[in-house]
Parts: sequence; structure tokens; C-alpha cells
Amino acid sequence: MTLQLKVSNMACSACGQTITKAIKAIDPTAIVQTDPKTKQVNIETQVSQAAVKEAITAAGYSVA
Repeated sequence: MTLQLKVSNMACSACGQTITKAIKAIDPTAIVQTDPKTKQVNIETQVSQAAVKEAITAAGYSVA
């Protein structure tokens, strides 16, 4: 399943790395692409969108 999420407070590549780590903690096989310029996170994962959003939120970011 491919998810496209907007993370409005992702400001830099370090933020992207933190978000990637949070997602990989719940799905180690996930493919994550983050773009701080557009605030977009693209995820190829087997876990639910709700679980991914919860992981990103738990890492301190807001998902639109």
C-alpha cells in the first residue's frame, strides 16, 4: 500500500530521518521518501495508514 501524507512541521532532512525511523520502527520493510520542501512523505508499507500517522505523531510531528 502506498501512502502520501503531508507533515506540515517537517522542516529539514533531519526531520525526515526522524520520521523515517518512526515508520521503520513499526514496519522495518517500509520504503519511505521524505521531502522537507513540499512537506510530503511517501510511504510504501503493509501497516495501516492510522498506524503510520500514529507513529509520525508520536515522533512529534503533525500529519495533515
